[in-house]
Amino acid sequence: MKIISDSTEITPAIGKVTSHDVAKAAGVSQATVSRVLRNDLKVTQATRERVQQALVDLRYEPHAMARAFRSQRAGSIGVVVARLSYPLYATMLEAIGAKLSSLGHRMMVWDAEYGGDLPASKALRQGLVDGVILLAVTATSDFLKDTSSASAPVVLLNRTMDEYPSDQVGSDNVEGGRMVAQYFIRHGRKHSALIGGLQRATPIRDREMGFRQALEQAGHALQSDNYRRSESFTYQSGRESARDLLLTNPTLDAIFCVNDMLALGAIDGIRSMGFQVPQDVWVVGYDDIELSSWDSYDLTTVRQPLQEMVNEAVDLLLAKIAHPGKTQVLLKLSNELVVRSSSDGRAF
Repeated sequence: MKIISDSTEITPAIGKVTSHDVAKAAGVSQATVSRVLRNDLKVTQATRERVQQALVDLRYEPHAMARAFRSQRAGSIGVVVARLSYPLYATMLEAIGAKLSSLGHRMMVWDAEYGGDLPASKALRQGLVDGVILLAVTATSDFLKDTSSASAPVVLLNRTMDEYPSDQVGSDNVEGGRMVAQYFIRHGRKHSALIGGLQRATPIRDREMGFRQALEQAGHALQSDNYRRSESFTYQSGRESARDLLLTNPTLDAIFCVNDMLALGAIDGIRSMGFQVPQDVWVVGYDDIELSSWDSYDLTTVRQPLQEMVNEAVDLLLAKIAHPGKTQVLLKLSNELVVRSSSDGRAF
């Protein structure tokens, strides 16, 4: 690329463009370029525009280490995730990346299932990231043990944990589970079952709690043989659990699954036993992943406000980075029951 400025030809080497090159191209001093880069309001609009055009034309990238040294900020946010095979987490990760990018931040990702907790905590201490979003944390997570200061720029997303001193954003999973039970009761489902999961995951524990409490309050307490616990939250686990439930109790008329992959498996498990959905058995899931709306499943489910949760988490984290001593915030957002044909939509 050749750029002519004041009759001076500049041919910068790719990846080695300096602020001096930009100053030559724009016809200004190197100090003026530095002022534009740090958004100094004393620079005139005309000069600013000339420098910004030179930055674009030369494809100038400020040196990350130097910029971090000057600003005391890395410009990167860490995200610790798990179970990326479950579509909900991939969707949330994409939303976090888009939000951070729109605000001029980079995203670094660690997978907790493959030892990502401690490297993420170390990166935070070393200043390689300015803050961390924990997307799938549990009480046993190594990150929580290694980074436990109330002033640490950490936000829990999609999880809440009373004992951990950080900002936290989730949805009201207890109310979500209660909503499903009340839906079953309101429309005459008398023999309900629950396919649950590991209790160390707070959303799962809360969904089960809300479902059980609402059934009990209505005089339809969940029977012990109408409960199955999945260790893996997978389609296959949901299918096997539904088959096992129907072998034990063929009079079941409704199954609540604590996530959508379990529910999709449950639908196929019910069909494999010669029963029909929803004519014989209603199925309701949780999360409203994309597969849930596919015609072959058309799953009734509880939808979380994912984009709102992500926006709140990112905003809280950036506020914590700027003001380490700020008051801790706990947000639980409302969910929505999305009725489709895996239950009788006309009955809603």
